[in-house]
Amino acid sequence: MLGKNIVRRFVTLTTLAAVYCTYSMMALAAPVDTTGELTVSGQVTVNGANAVSGATVFSDSTITTAKGSSAVVSLGKLGRVEVQEDTTVNLKFSNGGVIAMLDLGIVRVSAPAGVASTVTTKNATFMGDPSQADNFLVQAECSHSHVDTASGGVSMREGSSDKQVAAGTTAVAGNLTQTGCAPCMRPGSNPAPHFHGPLWLLVAAAAGVGLAIWLGGREDNNNGGGSVIVVCPSR
Repeated sequence: MLGKNIVRRFVTLTTLAAVYCTYSMMALAAPVDTTGELTVSGQVTVNGANAVSGATVFSDSTITTAKGSSAVVSLGKLGRVEVQEDTTVNLKFSNGGVIAMLDLGIVRVSAPAGVASTVTTKNATFMGDPSQADNFLVQAECSHSHVDTASGGVSMREGSSDKQVAAGTTAVAGNLTQTGCAPCMRPGSNPAPHFHGPLWLLVAAAAGVGLAIWLGGREDNNNGGGSVIVVCPSR
């Protein structure tokens, strides 16, 4: 009986040791949580609480900047995310990359080669090219979103359509003239004005302006200065 108890205890201890070693190895193999360091200018909140420079930012944090304020989240080897004024953005990051979910405002993402960087808005998803260093800005407005690629490359996915936005170019997703939204203030973004009404009204208006100019010119010629020459009939 004593021998059986010793064997059972040995088996139990061996099993516990194996389980402990397994969990220890899993813990060592698990990636360390990536954190960011915050630099603020003006009034900035993280998850609703006032934030100061030097604060630690964890993944799945929501950053909000007031008017005239800004923030930078430095992510070490993952790059950095700049949050400009009047912006609300949720940041998720891990060893694999960075995802910024932009509600309204402007963010700029700088990511080195080998890091996946994505910015999502209600209009589109903007994905940096992980094979090269990317630097791009995304602005989300009421009805549409802009992307400006400074370096690298960006793929803009709007619905089921993808568009490549190379370095030095820009693209727009959404509707620039959506009802209930303020006009876009970016230079060259507003569509050309449209004439509302039948085409014949436009033609008639142009003809009327031309006729008025012609009549005005004739009147000036008839009333011009100088002596009047009278031709008398021969006698």
